[in-house]
Amino acid sequence: MKAIESLKEKFSDKIISHDSFAGQDFITAKKECLKDMAVFLRDELHFDFLSDLTCVDYKGYPGRENAPRFETVYHFYSHKTKERISLKFPIEETSPNIDSLTGLWLAANWYEREVYDMYGIHFTGHPDLRRILMYEEFKGHPLRKDYPLKARQPRIPHED
Repeated sequence: MKAIESLKEKFSDKIISHDSFAGQDFITAKKECLKDMAVFLRDELHFDFLSDLTCVDYKGYPGRENAPRFETVYHFYSHKTKERISLKFPIEETSPNIDSLTGLWLAANWYEREVYDMYGIHFTGHPDLRRILMYEEFKGHPLRKDYPLKARQPRIPHED
C-alpha cells in the first residue's frame, strides 16, 4: 500500500485534499495534525528523511482570495521503500504558526528557522527560533509578497 493511501485511511477527517503529479504524492491537511502525521510517516511508514521544508505565500494569487495566505510544505523520503511524499498545511495570516518537528527530525531545526526568518511563520516548540539568514535587527520577512522592495533596513554596527 502506498503511503498516500495509508495516510488517507488513518487521517481521513484531517485531510483537505490529495493529489499525485509526475510520481509525486501530495496531501494537504489541517495544521493541527502535522505532528501525528509526521510520527505516523516516520514510525509506521518508514519515512526516515525530512528532505526539505519550505513555505508558500499565496497573497494576491488568483483564485485563492478566500484561502489561507500561507502554506508550509514538507518533503519526506523513505530509504526503505524509495517513496517520496509531500505534506502541505495551510496557515492563516492572522495566526502564522504551526508545530515544530525538531523533536522528530534534527534537520527541521534549520529548515524551520529559515521559514521563520523569510516568512515569519512561528514554529511552536522550536528550541531556538531566531533568524538564520538575516541579521537580528532586520525588519520584516523578505519572502513575503507584501515585503517592500525598496525597504531600508537598520545598519549593523561595524566592530573593528
